[in-house]
Amino acid sequence: MSFRIQPSPPSRLNRCQLFGPGSRPALFEKMAASAADVINLDLEDSVAPSDKQTARSNVIAATHDIDWGNKRLSVRINSLDTPYWYRDVVDLLEKGGERLDQIMIPKVGCAGDLYAVDALVTAVESAMGRSKRLAFEVIIESAAGIAHVEEIAAASPRLEAMSLGAADFAASMGMATTGIGGTQENYYMLHDGSRYWSDPWHWAQTAIVAACRTHGILPVDGPLGDFGDDEAYRAQALRSATLGMVGKWAIHPKQIALANEVFTPSAQAVTEAREILAAMETAKANGEGATVYKGRLVDIASIKQAKVIVRQSEMIQS
Repeated sequence: MSFRIQPSPPSRLNRCQLFGPGSRPALFEKMAASAADVINLDLEDSVAPSDKQTARSNVIAATHDIDWGNKRLSVRINSLDTPYWYRDVVDLLEKGGERLDQIMIPKVGCAGDLYAVDALVTAVESAMGRSKRLAFEVIIESAAGIAHVEEIAAASPRLEAMSLGAADFAASMGMATTGIGGTQENYYMLHDGSRYWSDPWHWAQTAIVAACRTHGILPVDGPLGDFGDDEAYRAQALRSATLGMVGKWAIHPKQIALANEVFTPSAQAVTEAREILAAMETAKANGEGATVYKGRLVDIASIKQAKVIVRQSEMIQS
């Protein structure tokens, strides 16, 4: 372990992030009543340029009028290469309610992008005397973003989460696909005449997880465009969870249950984690740094893994 201790990420649930267009306020009550942990009201890709101002007004009203319960309320602003983003920030903070928890910043390509938004947010918060400090989530969806992912992860103390945006990322990388996440038909290996499909998003996800874990940020998987394929969604979510991601986007309500299923520790996993912690307490009392649990070695590293599972379970229960 380095002398610089790896910081812990925010202790909150982020299993499913449900997206809905800010231009469709009729959906807001349904989103609030859903089982998603995070609600992302969108001002960016799902909103036509002609509807930007109306969508912004709808979202501002929703920070006052909708009961979001204990959900994390987030708004995806427009990207910094548009004329809309600064007004998104200013109006949300000057006119929006204190219920707003974070803003999601799309297409972040370098630390300077985050610095610019942070400076504006800080100025408006100060001017308005807002009591809640707004958090950030960024989306990595470009070649520049993945190349600078380490510096982006360290760019602002407001940053709490980072997502992979597969569609724009694929376009920026020049990938020969129009699919949004998931298995790609032409990305395969051959062995004895049989095809084996690899995961084209694996390396980008791994880079994001490493940067996030280094700086105490929650790594989140982005969307799967084919919302009619439950098994493809589940498979991608399982791969993401195995790599260390804490949740996944839902672009359709039917994906919420799938995300929650994958990113909720099973009863068996929680029981085993508690038993491992108990076994290690016994080993510690006996002056031992490791012990055997169900035929496998467990040690101090096992305690850290088990505590993550138990803490996740406790947050879900509460």
